[in-house]
Amino acid sequence: MEMTLRWYGKDFDTVTLEQIRQIPGVKGVITTLYDTKPGEVWSRERIKAMKAEVEAAGLHVAGIESVNIHEDIKLGKPSREQLIDNYIETLTNLGEEDIHMVCYNFMPVFDWTRTELARKRADGSTVLAYNQAAVDALVPEKMFDSIAGDTNGSLMPGWEPDRLAHVKELFDEYKDITDEELFENLKYFLERIMPVCDKYNINMAIHPDDPAWPVFGLPRIIINKENIQRMMKMVDNPHNGVTFCSGSYGTNLENDLPDMIRSLKGRIHFAHVRNLKFNSKDDFEEAAHLSSDGSFDMYEIVKALYDIGFTGPIRPDHGRMIWGEKAMPGYGLYDRALGAAYINGLWEAIEKNAKRG
Repeated sequence: MEMTLRWYGKDFDTVTLEQIRQIPGVKGVITTLYDTKPGEVWSRERIKAMKAEVEAAGLHVAGIESVNIHEDIKLGKPSREQLIDNYIETLTNLGEEDIHMVCYNFMPVFDWTRTELARKRADGSTVLAYNQAAVDALVPEKMFDSIAGDTNGSLMPGWEPDRLAHVKELFDEYKDITDEELFENLKYFLERIMPVCDKYNINMAIHPDDPAWPVFGLPRIIINKENIQRMMKMVDNPHNGVTFCSGSYGTNLENDLPDMIRSLKGRIHFAHVRNLKFNSKDDFEEAAHLSSDGSFDMYEIVKALYDIGFTGPIRPDHGRMIWGEKAMPGYGLYDRALGAAYINGLWEAIEKNAKRG
């Protein structure tokens, strides 16, 4: 595996490339052109400039998170043809610049849902949290208003102003879209882009829905072992793979995370490793990466990745806000650096034990 950190670019991220370079074991970043809109073509010139900036700091671009999918593609509208053509052009430009992994999602309207961005824990840190009763009490188009005060001035991924301005319209458009139709629209998209992925050896790594169940009545399909295996079989190409996010799949306690990892051998192209603390099955909060701080056995999750021969990029995810840091919720420096060190330590121990037999 290759340890990385997500980086949103110097104009959007409080964490610098110089700081990332100083985290032991971190050699690359997972980045994006954060100011692009879904459906826009990423020019080769901008990709080249992004790569040059990262490389000047002694790092490299290990992958992209995300090239966002336009809602018209998810909805299967006629306009998807041109939008998929644009996506193919972006993939071509990434391939020409020697970038070979793209994380994306196929979630309707919201990329993720949390009801709190700064829930205070007993140790004084603050974390992202989710409470189903709070969601049930909200009007969907007012969802962001309930958490906007805790963004620390950041533009939150998945909650961009252009998207939020059309939330009610999007809900109206999705009201008759079933899981089956969403699967069909995903299949159509993947079949269209696989030739360019084959040409440039680009691994498409779909991110799970978060949380892993329907929210506000919207269809959610990338939620469990059965559905992800269905997705891979319906477009049976090794470049059609997954981002294994332990935190997102883990929102549903019925998901056996190590078993899921082992069932996806050869198709996990990217891994997000993080922990959650459950107060009940409908109320959870982000935790430190350490197993004892949350509800997951992080050793078993990392060991499963090792056992399947995972060699792709991996990153810590959704750190706590600690030591007075002010940053994009979940994406500060300090706790993610601790997470990277912890995951590297687990990997080293597992690797040495395996070699000793």
